[in-house]
Amino acid sequence: MTRSTNTQFAVAVHVLTYLAGIDDGRPASSDELSKSTNVNPVHIRRVMGPLRDAGLVRSRPGVHGGWELALTPSRVSLDQVWLLLQGTDPVLGLHDPDPVCATGRSVQKSLIALDQKVAGAIAASLQQVTVQHLLAEVHSDDGADLRARRKGSP
Repeated sequence: MTRSTNTQFAVAVHVLTYLAGIDDGRPASSDELSKSTNVNPVHIRRVMGPLRDAGLVRSRPGVHGGWELALTPSRVSLDQVWLLLQGTDPVLGLHDPDPVCATGRSVQKSLIALDQKVAGAIAASLQQVTVQHLLAEVHSDDGADLRARRKGSP
């Protein structure tokens, strides 16, 4: 199976669900989120910036600081996250054909239109899913693991 090279959306959804599962009021550090997602803390901070700017998460400075969900999990739909991190970037790996090639120009125009349809379909599908939905799946799939993470062991 092919893997996407852009993992920001998946990491963001993982982190948002993780934060939604913390119910003792403590924020999660970038290191804690890094361990849970298995990515570098710098990548976590890059992903969290747009989420913070959009008001989905907030950060607390200081020794006991970190990240926390700014909204209730039911108010965070995955299309919000997708649009923040994907933006207008193509979903289909589009390329730049030779501008003098008539075939390339025509195919590119068609692919751009198709890409916009695909992106719209993705957003529409993701709009139906919230962080609360994913948290409920985590609870039903592996409640013991979630309880352990809440106590601070990712």
